[in-house]
Amino acid sequence: MADRIDELLDLVDVDPDSLREAEFLQAQSIMDTMVGKKIVSADLEETRVVITTDDGNKYFFYGFLGNSR
Repeated sequence: MADRIDELLDLVDVDPDSLREAEFLQAQSIMDTMVGKKIVSADLEETRVVITTDDGNKYFFYGFLGNSR
């Protein structure tokens, strides 16, 4: 039981920069699938950005609300 608790505590100890990088890569991967589609709306909600394309698909982006150079 103590080993399992230690494993769970290790999960809590995550580097925020690594999370941001992973979220950026995920967002880039999703945007790569959007090439050639027209964005008809972009909504900024409290915890996410919702992009709707002209084919009716909605894309949800969580946690990556910044920019990169």
